[in-house]
Amino acid sequence: MFAQNTSRGPGGQHTRDAGGVPNPSQILPSELLDKCIGSKIWILMKGEKELVGTLRGFDVYVNMVLEDVTEFDRNEEGKIEESAHLDQILLNGNTIAALVPGGKP
Repeated sequence: MFAQNTSRGPGGQHTRDAGGVPNPSQILPSELLDKCIGSKIWILMKGEKELVGTLRGFDVYVNMVLEDVTEFDRNEEGKIEESAHLDQILLNGNTIAALVPGGKP
């Protein structure tokens, strides 16, 4: 009989619990991004910009194609303000500081 859980982490241990649910601390970043394709994602950029958009694809350098993108900037008081809306962009992965699945700034 084949094992249901064939996913293994560092050292060969299973990365899923007994119920087959992935252990979030052992999911690779590329696996998490792959699960986010077609979903909203919140991107914190190096600097003062933030983006929220639908992830359409990415590569090994975390360059991303996003659709229906809203750009946010921080003003002098530190508050976030919407600054632009873009239909589709190609985002350079070198400019990303953090990614938050769900797209809620």
